[in-house]
Amino acid sequence: MTVHFIGAGPGAADLLTLRGRDLIAACPVCLYAGSLVPQAVLAHCPPGARIVNTAPLDLDAIMAEITAAHAAGHDIARLHSGDLSLWSAMGEQLRRLRALDIPHTVTPGVPSFAAAAAALGTELTLPGLAQSVVLTRTSGRASAMPAQETLANFAATGATLALHLSIQNLPRVVAETIPHYGPDCPVAIVWRASWPDQRIIRATLSTIEAALPDAIARTALILIGPALAAEGFDESCLYASDYDRRYRPQSADSPWSEWSERDD
Repeated sequence: MTVHFIGAGPGAADLLTLRGRDLIAACPVCLYAGSLVPQAVLAHCPPGARIVNTAPLDLDAIMAEITAAHAAGHDIARLHSGDLSLWSAMGEQLRRLRALDIPHTVTPGVPSFAAAAAALGTELTLPGLAQSVVLTRTSGRASAMPAQETLANFAATGATLALHLSIQNLPRVVAETIPHYGPDCPVAIVWRASWPDQRIIRATLSTIEAALPDAIARTALILIGPALAAEGFDESCLYASDYDRRYRPQSADSPWSEWSERDD
């Protein structure tokens, strides 16, 4: 019996890996985070599967479901939204599974920041503007931020910021980032990225608070940085005609010419 942790993606039911889909279809037990995983993903469960919404359960109750399935010899599909490497609470479950010597696997999923960038039609790392993306959040009831992981510290780098679980702290986000990016820095808020009712709000740091509808109070990602404007950036060297690289050596003296001949 194995517990298969599966990233169920940001919301759209078809933003699911083939591996994830096939594992769901093969497991007679499915535990899913019902507040964020769309019901359509559960359509991949086999007929007669035991399907448990873990949203109202605490960790002990979730582990009780897992150990009961383990005792019965059943594989489990454990679904979390987005990708499991980010704020999924998978780590604490894995720690208990290791202590119980229960086998487990991890299948990645499409993260919400990637779905938000796709919805915006934006590359988050543009030459000359930003070459890093900081995935972070603000402190909340569930988890406090380490002292050194402040918005001001991250904003000082000039990187593109992708702020999760922070829409309720938007005034603080603006106050702590505007000294570094400036009032005219572009901001985008993507609510329920990839869901059918997805909404996008574009503004600047100085106008985003007024532009945000009152109804958007959760499940929204905040993106901040000059790359969002998609203007004034350099073209990359990758496709430049005079750029010497392995698959397009510029001369017989190129350090890549020998490799090119070997590839042929």
